[in-house]
Amino acid sequence: MTVFKVNPDRSNLYGSLSAEFDPILTISSGDTVQYSIFDAGWGTPSNEGKRIKPFERRKEIDSGHALCGPIEIIDAKKGMTLEVRINEIIPGPFGFTAAGQYPNWQNQKLGLTDYKEIVLQWELDHRTMIGKTTINDQVFSVGLKPFMGIYAMPPEQGGVHITWPPRFCGGNIDCKELTKGSVLYLPISVDGAYFFVGDGHAVQGDGEISCQAIECPMEFVELTFTVRKDMNLSMPIANTPNGWVSFGFHEDLNEATVQAMDGMLNLMCKLFNLNRVEAIALGSTVVDLRITQVVNGVKGVHAVLPHGALR
Repeated sequence: MTVFKVNPDRSNLYGSLSAEFDPILTISSGDTVQYSIFDAGWGTPSNEGKRIKPFERRKEIDSGHALCGPIEIIDAKKGMTLEVRINEIIPGPFGFTAAGQYPNWQNQKLGLTDYKEIVLQWELDHRTMIGKTTINDQVFSVGLKPFMGIYAMPPEQGGVHITWPPRFCGGNIDCKELTKGSVLYLPISVDGAYFFVGDGHAVQGDGEISCQAIECPMEFVELTFTVRKDMNLSMPIANTPNGWVSFGFHEDLNEATVQAMDGMLNLMCKLFNLNRVEAIALGSTVVDLRITQVVNGVKGVHAVLPHGALR
């Protein structure tokens, strides 16, 4: 097993997904990659810790989040499963959260398009895991629970794909459960995997209701990749410090809910040797349904089975 290091530069940052981009690395199953990563808006700390944007975006391929990749994984084949073990996530020194004015659906429903957009500037301390911002001379602080919003492979169709939606093969999942110590399992959509990561969040509430969490660069992210030939998934699942998680993605929250429930039933049947009716009966006592995010066009729902809830 080999450990690789990736520092962001013009050659390994993209604002889109494609298996047609040249790989920045070719690794083997079991290898580890250590990254530092720009924030979603293409910002990174200067030597003085201030936010700068050192690169101009290319119109055709940089319209979305700043993603690092692609990484090609030897022996990864379409139809297999990619295990992504999240070993470490350390946020950078700053973050931001915007709200208001932008005519997304929730701002229109809530009457917030009449308000001028505000941008909260956050100071982040990864030693104390506290973030602070000031509004109207009041200082607010939050505990940090950093995670990456995007773990992604391009969909099986060729060409260049936008970064905004979550997909069956990963993407803009924006699930706050995917913290350090989690293992994410993604269906592999293309031979070689062509894996991208980005969209760092210092902390987020379920739903990401303003359209942004605390968006931040990441000082250090370490991921270990394993190709799983023994797993056959149609949607992602994860084993996190809090519990097992299944996901649903759809423009309709009801449909996303059904997908998340279906994934949880499949998982419970395997874990506990149950049929689906038995699984949903037990699940009704211990499984939580949560809205992952409602802001990426394709909405997300995740089901959580806490560790130890069924003994």
